[in-house]
Amino acid sequence: MKTIQESIEHIKRFPVIPVYYNDDPQTCIAILDACYQGGIRVFEFVNRGTRALANFEQLKSYRDEHLPTLQLGIGTIKQADTAAEYLELGADFIVSPIINPSIASITLQKNILWIPGCMTPTEIHKAEELGAPLVKLFPGSTLGPDFLKAIKPLFRDMLFMPTGGVNPDQLSISKWFDAGVSAVGMGSKLFEPPADAKDYNWLTAKCQEVMRFSPVSSLRGPSA
Repeated sequence: MKTIQESIEHIKRFPVIPVYYNDDPQTCIAILDACYQGGIRVFEFVNRGTRALANFEQLKSYRDEHLPTLQLGIGTIKQADTAAEYLELGADFIVSPIINPSIASITLQKNILWIPGCMTPTEIHKAEELGAPLVKLFPGSTLGPDFLKAIKPLFRDMLFMPTGGVNPDQLSISKWFDAGVSAVGMGSKLFEPPADAKDYNWLTAKCQEVMRFSPVSSLRGPSA
């Protein structure tokens, strides 16, 4: 696992982060692999189903064997004991839809990145006080890039990542990065297959496209 600072640098370098869950472990693996082949190097699986823990364990094993440069984190973590379970499995980072000081404490102790969800300046300030270097603006569809532009001068040392409200197209991604985000989380809209899809090549192609829209795509070397 990487340290907090190493994870931050990795996310800055590969700032498009798919957010995904499925009950079927083989589907999860196929999705993860297709994203990786498309240039994704940070992936957030989410704790939103009864098979989340078991599927994450399989994804972690597959990552370790086949996807050596991928950071694999877990999202939708609201309790410290749940965070501890995933950290025990080797989660590279923890994402929460809320602020929970107990999660902040357990991740800081292990020097693992915690990304809390925030919607107001007060919540962002609280996350800052708890030591979070990066917050998730959630829901991004409600807040929008103009919200970030307005509040970003108040938090000069904080990094931001919207989840929800980011479309897999150049206009949407550019608006968010122009507003000052360091990364974008991308959920269901990234995973909408074309009507004639027979495999996951469409997802690899879509990931390649959205990664090209990233303002730092030119900084990545061929071996990344």
